[in-house]
Amino acid sequence: MNEIEIIDTNVDNIYDYGFCGIKNIKQEGYKRKTDWLIKRFSEGMRFKILHSAKEGFVGMIEYIPGRYAWRAVGAKGYMVIHCLFVLYKKYQRRGYGSQLIEECIKDAKREKMNGVAVVTRKGPWLAKKELFLKNGFELVDKAPPDFELLMKRFKKGAPSPKFRGDWRERLNRYSKGLTIIRSDQCPYLEKWVKEISETAREKFGLKAKIVELKTCQDAQSAPSAYATFSIVYNGKLLADHPISNKRFINIMNKEVK
Repeated sequence: MNEIEIIDTNVDNIYDYGFCGIKNIKQEGYKRKTDWLIKRFSEGMRFKILHSAKEGFVGMIEYIPGRYAWRAVGAKGYMVIHCLFVLYKKYQRRGYGSQLIEECIKDAKREKMNGVAVVTRKGPWLAKKELFLKNGFELVDKAPPDFELLMKRFKKGAPSPKFRGDWRERLNRYSKGLTIIRSDQCPYLEKWVKEISETAREKFGLKAKIVELKTCQDAQSAPSAYATFSIVYNGKLLADHPISNKRFINIMNKEVK
């Protein structure tokens, strides 16, 4: 067996490998993510693991046809990358990120798609655009505060993917109180949503309304480009990506002065 290999998971083997750096597979977030993946496989989801013979999971890429994307993008005809990362410094800058991108490109071409699209940002939680630019992607759209949509187009003349937009209108749906918008796309959210909800009640006297994104259409209608996690307070977007309980406290201390 090679030291590092890329494993294409599916319904039959998804339970055989850990993912996202989670060591305790009994965690509720792990179970919810696994169930979410199993539902998505029938929609064309690919979840490929970078696996070390010695250390197990050390990276991954997750992508799905744009029609079923869980980002606030319009990307029909494109394969959309949700997540890509490589754990541990010793595995980084060794070309594994590019290998994972190439896996996506090959699958998209095999399915005769227009290309591949990905949401990046300057801040945390999404891969930096430089990796994709190096692999032939180009910038096609932007969304607040610093999200960027990149694509690698295969078919000349194919329409470019774009962000859904209408961000103010989307936020207006959550104009009163504290709302946490979440999905099972990230296995860490179970823990953080519970902690943030308890802190909101105990420290700030707020009962958080939890909005569960159940479908890709729900996600594509979310008030931030990242889509699968947001915190909104009285119509103001406080978090456009997953945050810790400590970060939530710091934000709310400024909001409720």
